[in-house]
Amino acid sequence: MSVTELMLIVFLINLPFGYLRSKSARFSKQWMMAVHIPVPFIFLLRILSGFGWKVIPLLMLSDIAGQFAGGKLKRFRFKREV
Repeated sequence: MSVTELMLIVFLINLPFGYLRSKSARFSKQWMMAVHIPVPFIFLLRILSGFGWKVIPLLMLSDIAGQFAGGKLKRFRFKREV
């Protein structure tokens, strides 16, 4: 598995959580859960893939991008229905 594939997987994992986060009030329990639930899975993927500490900034970037894109997807879908 390459770093690019790992970043794509992290991005895709975070899409539904970003979608859920966008429906929640900021800093509520649901918001905090949507932000933090994917983290152990990303940690496990990094360990199992054999990459060291150097990929953490890239995975954080993918994590944030997935959360952001999931929120945008929610807003885009909501605007289309109205």
